Amino acid sequence: MQNPDIYTVSRLNSEVRLTLELQFQTLWLQGEISNFVAAASGHWYFSLKDSAAQVKCAMFKQANRNSSFRPQNGQQVLIRARISVYEPRGEYQLLAEFIESAGAGLLKQQFEQLKAKLLSEGLFDLSGKKALPAHVQRVGVITSPTGAAIRDIVTVLQRRAPGIEVIIYPSQVQGETAAAQLRQMLSTAIRRNEVDVLIIGRGGGSLEDLWCFNDETLCRAIADCAMPIVSAVGHEIDFALTDFVADMRAATPSAAAELVSPDQSHLLERVQRLRNALIQAQRARMQQLTPKLVNLSERLLALHPKRRLQQQQQRLDELQLRLTSNVKRVLQSQLQQQQYLDKSLRQLSPLKAITAQQQSIADLARRLTSAQQLQLKQHKQQLAQLSLQLNTVSPLATLARGYSITFDNTKQVLTSTDSLTIGDSVSVRLAKGEFAAKVTKLTTG
Repeated sequence: MQNPDIYTVSRLNSEVRLTLELQFQTLWLQGEISNFVAAASGHWYFSLKDSAAQVKCAMFKQANRNSSFRPQNGQQVLIRARISVYEPRGEYQLLAEFIESAGAGLLKQQFEQLKAKLLSEGLFDLSGKKALPAHVQRVGVITSPTGAAIRDIVTVLQRRAPGIEVIIYPSQVQGETAAAQLRQMLSTAIRRNEVDVLIIGRGGGSLEDLWCFNDETLCRAIADCAMPIVSAVGHEIDFALTDFVADMRAATPSAAAELVSPDQSHLLERVQRLRNALIQAQRARMQQLTPKLVNLSERLLALHPKRRLQQQQQRLDELQLRLTSNVKRVLQSQLQQQQYLDKSLRQLSPLKAITAQQQSIADLARRLTSAQQLQLKQHKQQLAQLSLQLNTVSPLATLARGYSITFDNTKQVLTSTDSLTIGDSVSVRLAKGEFAAKVTKLTTG
């Protein structure tokens, strides 16, 4: 028995990714944004969902940095994306290359679908285009009679070829009924057959404003018209489907008036026609080659190291988001633990015991002070009594009654004259004060 080819999970996911990326070309999807995350790296991650299902999407910084539209949860969007697989988790996802609000995006999608349809039917072929007449006497203009386009056309024609007559076929050029009115005025101009060339158009505006010039029935009527028609819709950067089916496209209404004006030489007119024909031929050729180029680019892109880098970038963003979440969770846990310990510490704090002891010490201090004051008062009273008793037996009290005490030169009290001689010095103590004396006479008793 032959040994089976055993896959690793990494190999399986890698080959599934390559198979999906090579099998599916770029596709358009519409849905509702949910779980939108803008990572610190600049990459966007979100889900695209409808009423029954959802799919994960990633839009890397290289794709979203030039986008004027930033998605929000709950918003309907239209995206252009490729299918891929996020290998670390084995999840298939969409790698968005372009994103916009669903309203304008649907119009663009419808524009491109109808454009491809008309192109496939040959309505853009240069072989069916009619040359503008060399000598124009009457110009028909299908547009709003009050808009800026008709004023520009008339101004240019009056300056370049005042002899040309202008016939206006009035129509709305914006709104729900505009396409029907444009078709009606084109039919009127064809039925009357009174002009040499027709100009159909209006001034610039948004895709919604110009949408009536993308009407399929109007485009087919212009392509089938035997009269030369110049389409002049919007500004130079604006394009409508009437520009592709008309015999010639002018960048602006003023440019259309210049095209039908006969003041240029025939050579310059021929050069202009050839130039326009070359541009349209190049555009048609580019449109034919674009799908092939896109297919080759996608095959090359599927094998490009950029895919692996994007996988790693997405993995890095995922790990960073998980790290941030874990750090927040750890910090929250530590904060709760700190609050618990702080509460426990406050309950076990010695401040209450210290306060109680301080209060007890203050009470004891007050009691000690009172006791000391009481004891001092008692001692003062005892001292006063003892002083009174002492004064009673004190010689000072005797002195106060007029008596005195005599001391010899050795400060001994003299009680007799036996130890004295004439001329000795003595000191006499009175009740108030003391004085010195000399013995001049001795008397024995």
